[in-house]
Amino acid sequence: MLLNKLVKIDELHVGGHAYPVRYFESQTASGATRYSSELLLGPADRIILDGNSVTALESRVARVVPATIDSRRLAGRPAGSSRAGGDSQKKDV
Repeated sequence: MLLNKLVKIDELHVGGHAYPVRYFESQTASGATRYSSELLLGPADRIILDGNSVTALESRVARVVPATIDSRRLAGRPAGSSRAGGDSQKKDV
């Protein structure tokens, strides 16, 4: 059974918005220590990343999250919006 222990809370600022980030530590079945981060974009929209250390995760979050937010903006889907409900992203040309 994996238990996540909260080890750090932070914020990432992108495009004038502050996004909360939580970092967790867990033990694998083989006893190895792993870390994960959870960045909350909206009520039902999270980005979860994992890594070998909190420092590595902080670096990865700083690189990946701004690109994810920008790609959603370019696709016409703002960060924090949910795709639930079957709404289609197809557009007639």
